[in-house]
Formats: sequence, structure tokens, C-alpha cells
Amino acid sequence: MNTQEPPSPRPQSKSPLFFIGKNSRGNWVVQDQHHLSGGLFIDRAAALRFALFENGNRPQAVIMVPGVLELDLTTSARITQQPQTSADASHQRQAA
Repeated sequence: MNTQEPPSPRPQSKSPLFFIGKNSRGNWVVQDQHHLSGGLFIDRAAALRFALFENGNRPQAVIMVPGVLELDLTTSARITQQPQTSADASHQRQAA
């Protein structure tokens, strides 16, 4: 007779968010919100496949980052704004 209980499955609602973006060198990066999982990828499709696999195929838990995303598995992720180009600056001046 086995008295041990089977391990309880991890609840899907607790699956982490995954951020996908490009780092300052143009590489595709995946980083989970808890900084426990992530990596560098050759293209967006590979990054997305990894994120979906890791989060239990939950596309709603994948966030595309418009700025620069540097892979950091030791501390909180740093998401920065993309550098402003001179064309962007002149467009903003014209709109003002």
C-alpha cells in the first residue's frame, strides 16, 4: 500500500509572464518575469516557441517589448526605451 500522495500539478494561473524583445546587439531575447528562465534566440519565431513551451502554451502570458530587452537571469530585467533618432526628434518638434 502506497501512502505517499502524488505531487500536485502547478496551477496554470501561476505561470509566469514571458517578455520577448531585442537586446542592444539585435539578438532576440526571452526573459520570464521571475528571472528564472530565458535565453538568446536566432529569430522571433524561435523566441516565441520557447516562451510558449515554457509557460504552458499561453499566448496571453507573452509580452512583446518595444524597447531594448537585455537578458538578465540574476536581477530584475531592464527594459529601456529605444534610442531616439534625429528623424524621431524632428517629428516630435513638428507635432508640438
